Amino acid sequence: MPLKDRLVRMIDTDGPMPVSLFMQICLHDPKEGYYATRPGVGRDFTTAPETSQIFGELIGLWIVNEWEAMWRPHPFLLVEPGAGRATMMADALRAMEMTSAGRACLKSMQLHLIEPSPALRGQQYERLLQYTPQFVTLLDDLPDMPAILVANEFLDCLPARQYLRSKRDGKWHERRVGAMNGQLIWGKAAEVGVNLDNIPDDINEIEIQTGLESFALSLAAHVQRGNKLRALAIDYGPDDLPPGDTLRAYQEGRQVDPLEHPGAADMTVDVDFTEVHRQALKAGLSVHGPVRQGPFLLALGAEARMQQLVQENPDKADEIYARAAKLIDPAQMGSRFKAICISSKGLGVPGGFPG
Repeated sequence: MPLKDRLVRMIDTDGPMPVSLFMQICLHDPKEGYYATRPGVGRDFTTAPETSQIFGELIGLWIVNEWEAMWRPHPFLLVEPGAGRATMMADALRAMEMTSAGRACLKSMQLHLIEPSPALRGQQYERLLQYTPQFVTLLDDLPDMPAILVANEFLDCLPARQYLRSKRDGKWHERRVGAMNGQLIWGKAAEVGVNLDNIPDDINEIEIQTGLESFALSLAAHVQRGNKLRALAIDYGPDDLPPGDTLRAYQEGRQVDPLEHPGAADMTVDVDFTEVHRQALKAGLSVHGPVRQGPFLLALGAEARMQQLVQENPDKADEIYARAAKLIDPAQMGSRFKAICISSKGLGVPGGFPG
């Protein structure tokens, strides 16, 4: 039975479902979810690693820098959740091979990928075979040792609940996914008891990513077991106001109706970086950022690496400049994307972030 028909049947039986549950099923259903059925994930929405190799290479240099800042632990975990086609990690590890410090870091590294999808695990393993990647399903499944985690466009896939303020009486209602005549439709639930009193009066829609708290708590649990931690997350979204309705679906490079082809489209929401920061502090962790992606990559040496690539490939100079500009230019990905670093206490300021 197609996923859409199963969703309709679930709604007919149990009633309209929260947007968060709809996202969870569409992305992670083991039989017909997006990540289970799309081993070529990344083709529906272009990410930074696919834009330019510079992105992953700079992340590799950042990993080495933070490993040294953590007093070169041996062994340590290098972790990526939601690695997709493993483009970023492959570029990062290749860059690490180029320096003596990077090679020493690689000798101490145990690569762990957090990936529930068997199809993606197979693709990631094949691409990173020489580094003997290990796989876990959840962040909580990681073994106990110091860890450096890099998460690119991972937080945006964590399910979100959406709430609407009634124009009639000002009360908040949760948006739900319902069904009518065999089709999925938008609806809303009765008044909810969630405390949204601090939302400005001119905001009538809000998203709350419930998974952000779980993410922070899982990081904190790793630290509480006696492990040092650096966790870098890069994603898109505002760094001040909470997002409203930002749920989007992408299929073959086009934005499509999220209700139209469940399981066949990538789904994403804007990340509320203020909430990421708040949840990490609440969990007892240190936080730096968010900072905009453009300045972050420039601080890591993006311009120097771009010039080096141009010197090595003069016939591809225009392409190299254009791809690097897409990552850094404020009018493209440079401002919309942000970086935030969550750490165990006592590690100092991470690379790329202001002191």
